[in-house]
Amino acid sequence: MKRDEPQPTADTRRARRNDPGRKARILDAALDVIAEHGVAGTTHRSIAARADVPLGSVTYHFAGLSELLAQAFARHVEAQSAVFEALFAGVATREEFVEVLTDLVHGGPARHRSAVLGFELHLAALRDPELRALTQKWTRDSRSVLARFTGPEVAARLDATLEGMIMHALLTTAPEPRATTREAILATLGPARRPVA
Repeated sequence: MKRDEPQPTADTRRARRNDPGRKARILDAALDVIAEHGVAGTTHRSIAARADVPLGSVTYHFAGLSELLAQAFARHVEAQSAVFEALFAGVATREEFVEVLTDLVHGGPARHRSAVLGFELHLAALRDPELRALTQKWTRDSRSVLARFTGPEVAARLDATLEGMIMHALLTTAPEPRATTREAILATLGPARRPVA
């Protein structure tokens, strides 16, 4: 080290070692990499680069890439479940309910990223029982939110309809008009039998 460079002090060495947010930063970086490159294109090295941490930090916190991905997806599901529930916090009428669902399908960049991560998770879950358990819990939680407004049977149909429409919205080069989305949601809901709770 050159003589004119500042020497590392005990405080700076301790700060590097004591980085309590590092594991969460690695998980968030993993989600960014998955959203950009897919699970198949995600590596320890790409996650470390995105998190701006040494490669050794990634392998220190996680036994392998599968464990890292499972924890990153669990973090994503927890956050998105809270976001999904919050969307309906002020909903008091059927019309407001339908508008929130329509917005969900026609979401902006943040919802686009979330949807991409959701579908990457579902695809990975086809071959990983641990991830499949996570997707099933996520589905149950989402349907329980919808069921407050529709009942459980309609909630299950509505959940499947929404997932299909969101996937089509991600893939299409010519987005459906909002009116078409609203009509599909209304058809899935069926006639209003009781006021929204």
